[in-house]
Amino acid sequence: MHAELVLIYIISLLYGIVIGSFVNVLIYRLPKHENIVTKHSHCMNCEHQLKWYDLVPLFSWLFLKGRCRYCKSKISIQYPIIELINGFGYLLIFLLNGIQLSSILYSACFSILVAITVIDWRTFEIPVGLNIAILVLGGINLALDYKNFLYYLIGMVCVSGFLLILYILTGGRGIGGGDIKLMGAAGLLLGWKHIIFALVLGCIIGSVIHLTLMKIKGKGRMLAFGPYLSVGIFIMMLFGDKLINWYVGILFQ
Repeated sequence: MHAELVLIYIISLLYGIVIGSFVNVLIYRLPKHENIVTKHSHCMNCEHQLKWYDLVPLFSWLFLKGRCRYCKSKISIQYPIIELINGFGYLLIFLLNGIQLSSILYSACFSILVAITVIDWRTFEIPVGLNIAILVLGGINLALDYKNFLYYLIGMVCVSGFLLILYILTGGRGIGGGDIKLMGAAGLLLGWKHIIFALVLGCIIGSVIHLTLMKIKGKGRMLAFGPYLSVGIFIMMLFGDKLINWYVGILFQ
């Protein structure tokens, strides 16, 4: 592996960790409808405004041993975990998709999916702003690959349209509106074959995990579907073409 590639991969990892800090901001503030730009970062316990050296991704948490510098209350381990997940997500995207513009778009989408996963898991809601952000990424991808515009436009409606019909038939009990918007936005980014596979993967993963949680932890039937759809989307961003080619190969053997 060339030194230049190694450097790019290291930069993608570090940049992902830095962006992961902002993902934490989204996770905490969006459900509370707090401003994500102008409001200063503060301790969740003592409300003390944090200095820049309290906000260095990953290292500040480690240096402070997981406690607030001012009131000594515990800082959630979620902060470094989300930062690391986001960093390694970026690294995987660049490793498996190469150094190209689509990898940048997928990385941005991955950060949004991480925020959606945690927020939906906790609140059973997906903030509309996050779906709009993915839709914007899809629009950029459409402009960059305009020759295949039909592939992406069909992707925008094929799964989301099916879920919308399910929503209408079940009176909103079978699927959430946020899930419909998520798959529409992600479909514009990925295209129709990829988003269909993402839905199938999300359903399989969600069924296995939720049934296990129902049996082990006594979870109810209601589940947050966004996290599982997000995993399906991420898998297709990493292995989409390979999975599709593998499946087509099986069909025509």
